[in-house]
This record gives sequence, C-alpha cells and structure tokens, in this order.
Amino acid sequence: MLMNKNLISDLKNNLSSSNVLDAYEERYVYSQDASNSKEPVDVADVVVFVENTEQIQKVIKIANKYNVPVICRGAGTNVVGACKCVNGGIIINFSKMNKIIDISRENMTITVEAGVVLEDLQKEAEKIGLFYPPDPSNLKVSTVGGSIAQNSGGAKSFKYGTTKDYVIDLKVVTADGSILKTGSNTIKNSTGYNLNSIFVGSEGTLGIIAEATFKLIPKPQAKKVFMAYFDSVEDSVYAVNSLIEQQIYPATIDFMDKNAIQTVEKFYPANLLTDKESALIIEIDGFESSMNYQEKIILNVLNNCRASQIQCSHNYEEYDRIWTARRSSMAACTKLKPNVTTDDVIVPRKNLAQLVLGIREICQKYNLDVCMVGHVGDGSVHPQIPIDYNDEDEYLRYKKAKTEIYDLTARLNGILSGEHGIGLEKKEYINKVVNPAALACMQEIKRIFDPKNILNPYKIF
Repeated sequence: MLMNKNLISDLKNNLSSSNVLDAYEERYVYSQDASNSKEPVDVADVVVFVENTEQIQKVIKIANKYNVPVICRGAGTNVVGACKCVNGGIIINFSKMNKIIDISRENMTITVEAGVVLEDLQKEAEKIGLFYPPDPSNLKVSTVGGSIAQNSGGAKSFKYGTTKDYVIDLKVVTADGSILKTGSNTIKNSTGYNLNSIFVGSEGTLGIIAEATFKLIPKPQAKKVFMAYFDSVEDSVYAVNSLIEQQIYPATIDFMDKNAIQTVEKFYPANLLTDKESALIIEIDGFESSMNYQEKIILNVLNNCRASQIQCSHNYEEYDRIWTARRSSMAACTKLKPNVTTDDVIVPRKNLAQLVLGIREICQKYNLDVCMVGHVGDGSVHPQIPIDYNDEDEYLRYKKAKTEIYDLTARLNGILSGEHGIGLEKKEYINKVVNPAALACMQEIKRIFDPKNILNPYKIF
C-alpha cells in the first residue's frame, strides 16, 4: 500500500495531477476491454493520461523505479484481453495524444500520434485525395496505437493488406525509457533490419508506440457494394474462389450466415433478406470507367454460383446501409444473451468451406448459438457466440467448443488470429499453431526488449 501511495505521488509530481486517476471506480473502468471474459477483472494501481512522448518516458522511468507493469490502452476495443492487467500496474491512456502531426500529398505519407482515431486518419487522408485502407469494424473509435499493437485488418485487407503493410516508421519508447525510431519517411527501406515488423502485432509487450508514419495510396475514384444471398452456406463459400478466378480483385469479400443476417436485421433494420442461409458482401472500387466492367463480371459469377438474390448500392446511403449492417454484427449479438464472445480464426482459402461448416457442426454439437461473419476473401472467419456466463453448463460447453474450433483450425493449416491478436484469451492455445522453436524465439525477443518484464506482461505466451 505504501508503494502504491509513493508510486501515485511520483506520477502526480511528474505529470499533471488531473491526468492521474487513482479512485477505485476510475481504475476499474479503465481496467476493462471488449474481451468480455468470465474471469474477474484485475484492477490497475493507477491510470495516467499522457499528452506527449516525454510524459511516456517519465511514466516508464517511474515504473522501473517501482518495478510495476505498464499496460497501454487506446480505446479498449480489443477482444482478446490485450490491454487488461494481470497483476495491477499502470495503465497508460492515449486519448490525449490525438494529433495529426503531418500529412504530405507529395510523399503520400501521414504521421500521427498513437491516440488518433482510425476514422479521423482516413478522413484526413481523403481530404487530399489519398487513402488509408485498413478498416477494422470499430474504426470509428479504435486508435492508431491499438491497431498497430494488434496488427488490425478489416474488410479491405483482402485487396489492400493490413496495418503492417502501411507502417513505414514508428517512434517507440522502450522499456528503459529510450526513444527508438524503427524506420524512415521513405516508401522503401532496406537499411538494416525491418524493426517495424517487430513492433507491429507485438501487443505492447516490446515497446510503447508514441507516433506512427504510414504510407498512403491514391483514393479510388468510385466504389460500389453488392450483397449476394445464397440458399446454402456451401454455395456462398464456393462463390468466393469463383470470383477470384475471374481476375477481378474486389476490395472486400465478406460473409454473413443466416443467424448473423437475422440477428443484425432485428438490431439494425436494413432490409436484409432474413430467409436466406448466407450472404456475401462484395465491394468493388477503382477508376469510374472500370466499374461497369467489374460489375458485369461479378454479377455473372454470382448468378452462375446460384446466388438467389443480389442487392446493389446505387448511392452512398445504400452503400452505408449495407456496411453499417455488416459492422453491427457483434453489437447485435449482445441482444441475444448477457455475454457474447467473438473469435478470429483464419485458414488458407482452399480450406475455407471446411472451416465454416466445421465451426457450425461444433456449435451444434455443444448446443450453442453462433452468428458467423468474416472476411472470407482472405480466409478469415469470426464466429460470434452469445452465451450466459452465469450458466455454468453452457460456459463449459463453450470452452470445449472453443478448443475444438482451434483444433479444427490447426488441422486446416490455419492460425488462431488474423487481426485480433492473442492477448490473454488465446495464449494457452498458441502452441497449437506456433512451433516450439518459434515460440522460444519470440520469448527471447521479449527478454531482449523488456528484461524486467514490465511491458504488458503475461500476454501472447
């Protein structure tokens, strides 16, 4: 208790006291994230709001002095417990580090602080005719720092890639309070090791991201979205490869099963066809002159793959309605039961049908509801399972189903996360898909960058 008082006193002396929260209620709130775990929350010792890189350095030096963990928090939207405490510690909140530092049309780059919201970054780029493609479903609130920490993706990753494909430089505060620059402001860089790749997806376990520079690309002139309905899951999954074989590269190919369609329509009425077994959401973009050509080929493929009905957007309102419906799937599931879990498994696309049908069979076996959505263009599936944690029998059935879903993913040469990360929720399963030598290498990297194990400890492995 005395150490906590001294820790908090030091933080208040080095930062603005209004940026240091130590009331239990405040600490409890910021110790949560979106992982919706049954395990009780371990409450942070203190929450600090940083306003610049120098303040991050001060926090790190104080953390070293008292040997307490430091956990970074953006918007807390991650679903794997990546920004939860395990043994108390200091939570650093980045909501006040939300400045766009520089944007260059000539260089096609943007430099921002870690607390910038992704949608704000995208809008700033679009003002000058540029485009930042990564678009996780929670982009209206999720932050740059969190998206880098988890290597978030989103619907457009099929065509455009994920966060890792756009990071060209990071300013990182290391575990001893030093400043590390990982890259450059150039689009290409073969000067030494690619340090960007070490920090992207590291979940705050190796260093604290203060600023990031991203490359941007030209904004597509036009875009259009189709929602194609099918009378079987198999037909929709097989249509994915048929689309790709035509050498038309949609920006997105997303999936919703019948449960997801029905649940979303109740939550957000969008004129979805609730009697259909599944649907694909396909977005095309590019030059205005190419849109009719792309549309013609896609409609032909979908009809040949037995799409029973196809909805098309003709204006922004219709475009936004379809995407808002798709992005509402997780929120809609929360209406079904007190708790909802979501997952993020991904397999080579040739094994996609086996994954989707296998997950459905596993959930049926354990008498669990499941709403399946996913970015099936790249083989990614998000099974969303509503459950009641107070029902011990249901919870045990869910845990068994979760293990079997991961076993199925491993048998299909897949991995446990394509964009959510590992955090606390999946760490016990990581050895199913990562071999011992690779895990040992990761653990050694952690020891090198964080010898005292104070940066987001006990995550990933």
